[in-house]
Amino acid sequence: MNQPTRPADIYLRFLQLVGAVRGLPSLTPLDPLEERLLALIANAGQKQERLSVRDMMARSELGSPATVHVRLKSMRMKGWILLADTEDARRKQVELTQDAMCYFDRLSSCLEQAAQGSGEVKVR
Repeated sequence: MNQPTRPADIYLRFLQLVGAVRGLPSLTPLDPLEERLLALIANAGQKQERLSVRDMMARSELGSPATVHVRLKSMRMKGWILLADTEDARRKQVELTQDAMCYFDRLSSCLEQAAQGSGEVKVR
């Protein structure tokens, strides 16, 4: 007889699946601040909002402008983001790379698997 699934079980299963995804050879891992920046960039993209390097450097909750700039440069070198030109040559738009979008697709798959309570780990 199956025991009822508690919400915490689903979340813990999700964390286990995410750990498997992060263990796959793909993009270079991010540090915690870079993870926050990635989420911010992804959310802006989902809302179809433009997000420039300057916009991100102006967010004091992320640290000093120099720190944010260094992390954005690192994320670009690791293949997570790209900087696209805008109508103003001095301004660069921050966007996710295709590999970063695939990472989010894999995380979404983990969330679906966790919610379904699948017993085996299927990482695409």
